[in-house]
Amino acid sequence: MAESQNIEYKESWRDEYLKWLCGFANAQGGTIYIGIDDAGNVVGVKDVKKLMEDIPNKIQSGLGIVADVNKHTKDGKDYLEIKVGPSSFPISYHGEFHYRSGATKQQLTGIALTEFITKKTGVRWEDVTVDGITVDDLDAESFKIFRREALRSKRMTEAELNISNEELLSKLKLLSNGKLKRSAVLLFYGDPSIVQVGSFVKVGKFANGTVEYHDDLEGSLISTADKIVDLIYLKYLKAKITYEHDRRVETYPFARNAIREAIYNAIAHNCYMYGTPIQIRIEEEQIIISNRCILPEGWTAETLMQPHDSIPYNPDIANVFYRAGYIETWGQGIQKICDECIALGADLPKYEIVGTGLRVYFPALKSALIDQPKAPKHQNTDKHGALDDAMVLRIIEKLKEQPDISQEALGESIGVTRRVVQKYINVLKESGRIERVGGKRYGHWKIND
Repeated sequence: MAESQNIEYKESWRDEYLKWLCGFANAQGGTIYIGIDDAGNVVGVKDVKKLMEDIPNKIQSGLGIVADVNKHTKDGKDYLEIKVGPSSFPISYHGEFHYRSGATKQQLTGIALTEFITKKTGVRWEDVTVDGITVDDLDAESFKIFRREALRSKRMTEAELNISNEELLSKLKLLSNGKLKRSAVLLFYGDPSIVQVGSFVKVGKFANGTVEYHDDLEGSLISTADKIVDLIYLKYLKAKITYEHDRRVETYPFARNAIREAIYNAIAHNCYMYGTPIQIRIEEEQIIISNRCILPEGWTAETLMQPHDSIPYNPDIANVFYRAGYIETWGQGIQKICDECIALGADLPKYEIVGTGLRVYFPALKSALIDQPKAPKHQNTDKHGALDDAMVLRIIEKLKEQPDISQEALGESIGVTRRVVQKYINVLKESGRIERVGGKRYGHWKIND
C-alpha cells in the first residue's frame, strides 16, 4: 500500500509528526505508520510499549484530539498505526494550522487560513457557544468593572446598565439561543482557559535578553484590562523625577495612554484560537507587545499606520471593549497611540507582522531613562508566601494618596485586617519598594518605584 493523501510512512517516531496528524485532522483524516519505510517495507520500531503510552498523551496535549494508536507485528517486527479522523473544528499545533493536501502537508497562513476556518466552522471563533457554564458562573467583579467603566466612558447610560447580567449579555450580543458565547466566557469568566488554553496576558521584565521577573494575568479579559496598565507602571517601570518651581514632575519613558491603547487593542483583536498568550516584553529602551492576528485581506503593517477602516477580528469582544472605553472605533486607535507618543516626545511605534504574529515596538523616551531597579526580592505570592498583585497595587496607591496613613487606617480603607497590612508592608519594605521616613508617630511612607 503506497503513501497517499490519507497514508504516511515513517521509520521512527518524532514529535514533529504531530504536525502531520494535525494536517490529517484538518483534512479528511488519515493514518501514520511508524516502523515502515517509504517503500512500504516493515523495518520495525523500538520501545513500542513506551511509544504506546507517550504518543496518545502527546496527541491529546498537543492537538486536543483523541487518536487510535495500535500495535501490529509482521515477520517478527513491531510497527505502530496512528489513526485520526477528520475534525469538525480547526485543529492547531503550537499555534500552527496544518492541512493535508494530496501527499503533502501544508501550513495554512493568512487568507488561506481565514478561508479554511470560515469553511470549517461556518461561524466566527468567538461566536461558538460553550456548554457547562452559565451566567451565574461568571465573575461578579468583572461585571462590576464593566458597568463602572461603561458609565464612566459615557458609552452606555445608567438605565442601559441597570439590568440583570443576563440581560446585559444579551444586549451586548454575547448570548446565542440562551447559551454563552466563547466571547462572553473570555470577557467575564474567571478562568478563560476553559474555552482555550493560552487565553491570558504575560508580562515580563527583561535585561540583557534574560527575564528578571514576570506576571501571568489569567483572569477574565475585563479584569485583566482593569489592572494591567497600573501593574506595568507601578511594578515594571520607573519614572524620572524632576522639579519645576518646586513641583515634583514624574516622566515615564513610555506614553501611558499609548501603551494602554496598544495593550487593549491586542486583547480585543487577538486570535485566541491559536492558544498563544498575549505577550508584553518590557526592556529598558523598548516595550514590545505581541499578539496573534488574522488581518483583513490585503492589509500590511503599513496599512495599520495609515487611516483605515475598523474591521475587528472579534467584533463582539471589540464592542464590549469599546463600550467600556478601552478602545476607539473607526480605526482611530493607532492614530491615538501615535498622538500620545508625539506628545511625550518619543519616537513613533513600529508595527511588524511575523507570520501570524503582530508586534508593536515602542521606543523609550531617551531623556526619561534612568537606572532600572533590580528585580524585587519578593514577587506576587499567595497562601504559599507570595504577594497578591492587586493588593500590592491598592496598598501602594493608598500610600501615595496618604503617605502618613497608619497601618490600621490603611487596613480599614482597603477592607483587610491590620495583620494582613503588616505582612504586605514588611515584604514591601524588605524588597525596597517602600520605606518609612521619620518616626512611627510623625513619619510617612516613601514609594521607591
